[in-house]
Amino acid sequence: MSEHRGLPLIRASRGSAQAAFVTRLALRYARLLGADVTFDPEFGIFVASGMRRGFARGGTTLGGVYLTRRNVSRTVLRHEAIHADQWARAGLAFGVMYLYEEIRRPGLRNRFEIEAGLADGGYTH
Repeated sequence: MSEHRGLPLIRASRGSAQAAFVTRLALRYARLLGADVTFDPEFGIFVASGMRRGFARGGTTLGGVYLTRRNVSRTVLRHEAIHADQWARAGLAFGVMYLYEEIRRPGLRNRFEIEAGLADGGYTH
């Protein structure tokens, strides 16, 4: 079964059609940039690792896909799974909402990062 459809896609996008759209785009983007894509069944997200570029900080979640070079600890994946939940709740608007929040309150003060768990996401200062 292709990870672009079926249960992994539904789980990664939390049943949200808009999050599924973003997830499909993110999977294509990750493959274009040479990522190794796997599905993490515990946290219900795709993990696109081995990327050299194309993400912020230690990694970025788009829809139900976590993009990173090698930052794949269990605590980080738990943090990123909450970002996938946020994508599912807000749909396409989440990208804009997140960027706006990051401009106003970067890093440790970003309400979406706080909700996802600062310590799990590696935010220390």
